[in-house]
Amino acid sequence: MDLDYELAFEMAPIGLVLSRNRTMVNCNRQVCDMFGASRELLIGQSFQILYPSADEYERQGARMAPILNAKGFYADNRIMKRANGETFWCHVSGRALNRAAPHESGIWSFEDLSSQRTVKAELTGREREVAARLLEGLTSKEIGKALGISHRTVEIYRARLMRKYKASTAADLVHKLVAGG
Repeated sequence: MDLDYELAFEMAPIGLVLSRNRTMVNCNRQVCDMFGASRELLIGQSFQILYPSADEYERQGARMAPILNAKGFYADNRIMKRANGETFWCHVSGRALNRAAPHESGIWSFEDLSSQRTVKAELTGREREVAARLLEGLTSKEIGKALGISHRTVEIYRARLMRKYKASTAADLVHKLVAGG
């Protein structure tokens, strides 16, 4: 039986996007359903429309480029934004087709994690980044290094997250982030 790659792309159980210079050149039905937008709305658009803020889009792109350049692939869990403005946790992974120019062209997958993890508290972009790293099990020093900020600054954001989620310990905060509560 001949394998139909277009059908496989379209029917994949996760969202798939082909990109050039951080612009979506094709996406499958799963991406449209996940983000609540038509293919016509997404094709030709910057990935920026899928981020809670332009600042997060820029920071994420700057952080991913050297990793894509070194390894050729990148993956993380982050908060993304649907067309209706709702934010949700999403697992994003991708591969650069040219490691020397990591944003030139790529293949990206998106998996909606909202059934496992909801976003309830209103968080700033930096709080979302710190929360995502806490869920990866990173220490404040590791988070600071990953985000290019001091570990003391990470501690300030962690304290804010603890207040917003009414958490009494770091473990309680992680539990509440996972539970969305």
